[in-house]
Amino acid sequence: MQTAGTPTDAPVALLARIAQGDREAFSRFYDAFAGLALGLIRKILRDPSASEEVLQEVFWQIWQEASRYDSRRGSPEAWVVMRSKTRAIDRLRAIRRREKTFVAPVDESVTRSSEAPSENPGVAAETRGLVRSALDGLPEAQRRVVELAFFEGLTQSEIASRLGEPLGTVKTRARLGLERLKGLIKREEPAKP
Repeated sequence: MQTAGTPTDAPVALLARIAQGDREAFSRFYDAFAGLALGLIRKILRDPSASEEVLQEVFWQIWQEASRYDSRRGSPEAWVVMRSKTRAIDRLRAIRRREKTFVAPVDESVTRSSEAPSENPGVAAETRGLVRSALDGLPEAQRRVVELAFFEGLTQSEIASRLGEPLGTVKTRARLGLERLKGLIKREEPAKP
């Protein structure tokens, strides 16, 4: 992520500069994270045009809310991923409501495509590996609930219906799975300089 290697290029420093209205910092932050965000958004929506619109919305939100970033709650990467995921799922739900149809399950081959040329392949592979490794560390029942929520944008009620499980069980698995996932990712995350 740090091309020049200077502290002002660190994602946290870029966010601080963005909060002050620094367009150059925003451009660097966009270059560093747009590929990651677009890859996730495309995985959820599977519509290039809608994905690009959502990417614009995500980065507009980042421009407006950079001052709200709190490093105690997660890394800048996690902040971007959560905003991207939330916006993509909101769009997916709007599409479902409008068309009154359900989107087919996510095709794993979509995640392997290289449609995001601006994404740093090394960083993307490391991030995917970290997330996949952490997901693989979850018990099967918790992992399935987390994957349905994150990758398919299902609500807890929809997950309960799909799995034929009580809603309370799904909520517990989601909470426990996310807590455990957070711990696993923190443990596996490389130390930042």
